[in-house]
Amino acid sequence: ADNMARHQQQRKHHGIAAAALLLAAPAAGFYLPGVAPQEYATGAKVELKVNKLTSTKTQLPYEYYSMPYCKPGAIENVAENLGEVLRGDRIVNSLYDLRMGVDETCKVLCRKELTTDEVQLFSLRVAEEYRVHWILDNLPAATKFVDDSVPGEPVTVYDVGFPMGFKGSTEIPSTEEGVSYLNNHVAVTIKYHKDPSFEGSRIVGFEVEPSSVKHAYSGAWNDASPPKLTSCSGGAGPQPLTKPGEVVFTYDVKWEHSDIKWASRWDTYLLMGDEQIHWFSIINSLMIVLFLSGMVAMIMMRTLHRDFQRYNQLDVAEEVEEETGWKLVHGDVFRPPANPMLLCVSTGTGSQILGMLMITMVFAVLGFLSPANRGGLMTAMVLLFVFMGVPAGFLSAHLLKTLKGGAHWKQNTVLTATLYPGIVFTIFFVLNFFIWGEASSGAVPFGTLVALLLLWFGISTPLVFLGAYFGYQRKVPDFPVRTNQIPRQVPEQVWYMQPAFSIVVGGVLPFGAVFIELFFILSSIWLHQFYYVFGFLFLVFVILVITCAEITVVMCYFQLCAEDYHWWWRSFLTSGSSAAYLFLYSIFYFATKLEIEKFVSGLLFFGYMAIASLIFFVMTGTIGFYACYWFVWKIFAAVKVD
Repeated sequence: ADNMARHQQQRKHHGIAAAALLLAAPAAGFYLPGVAPQEYATGAKVELKVNKLTSTKTQLPYEYYSMPYCKPGAIENVAENLGEVLRGDRIVNSLYDLRMGVDETCKVLCRKELTTDEVQLFSLRVAEEYRVHWILDNLPAATKFVDDSVPGEPVTVYDVGFPMGFKGSTEIPSTEEGVSYLNNHVAVTIKYHKDPSFEGSRIVGFEVEPSSVKHAYSGAWNDASPPKLTSCSGGAGPQPLTKPGEVVFTYDVKWEHSDIKWASRWDTYLLMGDEQIHWFSIINSLMIVLFLSGMVAMIMMRTLHRDFQRYNQLDVAEEVEEETGWKLVHGDVFRPPANPMLLCVSTGTGSQILGMLMITMVFAVLGFLSPANRGGLMTAMVLLFVFMGVPAGFLSAHLLKTLKGGAHWKQNTVLTATLYPGIVFTIFFVLNFFIWGEASSGAVPFGTLVALLLLWFGISTPLVFLGAYFGYQRKVPDFPVRTNQIPRQVPEQVWYMQPAFSIVVGGVLPFGAVFIELFFILSSIWLHQFYYVFGFLFLVFVILVITCAEITVVMCYFQLCAEDYHWWWRSFLTSGSSAAYLFLYSIFYFATKLEIEKFVSGLLFFGYMAIASLIFFVMTGTIGFYACYWFVWKIFAAVKVD
């Protein structure tokens, strides 16, 4: 069907490197903490749980039972972690009766009499291309198709979830153009692995193949003992969603022995075609950056070495020669900037984000945050951000004291704890209202919002104060050069040394280092694909840090040579401006890759991308600032000044 072809096309475009798993994680090879294998005896009940319904067209997840599916008498919620709630997962029990090793054919789940409203709701969700998500033994349901884009090398690829239905077309037999059809029959294939080292069987695969069947039967319907269906052997047309009436939901179950070991059962989900794009892009990015680093290091070391020699020789020879270049601004280079409070708050929050990302990535590379641990990544990031409040408070307070603004340390600490988290929370809260309005399961419940506020004000803020206390107590080192009483006049700058131009140019390189990886990350978020190449991501993250530091140092050097000593904010904004490119790229991605039509869905996309860009801005700005701070300190400590 064209739907499948499009999904295949999507997969080909957004394939994530399977080869990267070699780099990314030994996780496939060992049992993850908290995720242990479960053995089933023959005939034992295997629980099939239902999760949310998702669509790449609307980006709004819905609970499974928000649709008129067959519902058990009592709905039991499966315990969810913070990350799952924030992602919109709502995992509950179902009526499906699966027994280990027991095959079923055309077993009736239930019969529903759909009203006009229910038919319209199903039809709307089918048109919006919603996919159904199930979970069995912690494995997500997936539809299987063979990617034969490489001749002679067919690859089995999993698409997570399965379509709720499809639109009729002239290419699909027995269907009418433009009519929605409901997938009311599913063929479930469960793969299991047996081994002498353990008793029973372990589940290693969960495939679902949906189809639409307008079921027929003879005689009257009886729920207690349903009549035999005459439409199971084939020949029946699909189930249209045109008028109210009955729909019979059925399922097949087939158990297949597999040689896949339990520890490797996620590999097929993470193998998503076209790994070459990924490899080449990363190597390309790495080569550019290594080349740049070499260039930068060479220019810096040679030029600076020459400067040092010249300045120090001048002192020895006691020549009455006019000083030139960066040494001229020694009496102003450590003059506190305008708005020192905001700079300290920004670098404090930046270090908090940087610490959170680095620790998260280390855990991810070690395999603690695999997709098997649903919501683990999100939970880890929120908690780590909270605990990174200590370095945020410490660095913010210490920098403020260095800039002689220590009297305002309380105001500084409160702002460090609340300013940027407050902006993010406000955007998040407003977006949440819109999602609530759509009755989507993506809306964060009130209880979870309260929990987030408690984490913020009950743990994070006190930790920021603790860090600030130690930061303020620490002795401030003396600057290597004295600051003059009267500020020096900054000479007229040439056009390419103007702040706006150098800031805009400075952001290009850090963005260039990460933008290909960014494509894969955006695809995993907005096209609901697994992202599990954290080894690559860690590599790109290191490249980003190096690029931000180098470009800022180079720009700072040129600026000081032009006798402009206003480097404090300029260094933060030079690398931070890469966030503007990130936001512009997200607009391009939205226009070219996504098929979002609803206003709320577009608002969600741009709201979350604005949050991502703000986080990226503060983080990259902080890297640039500290690199420049270290550089300025070093060069002025190395020359003799009268």
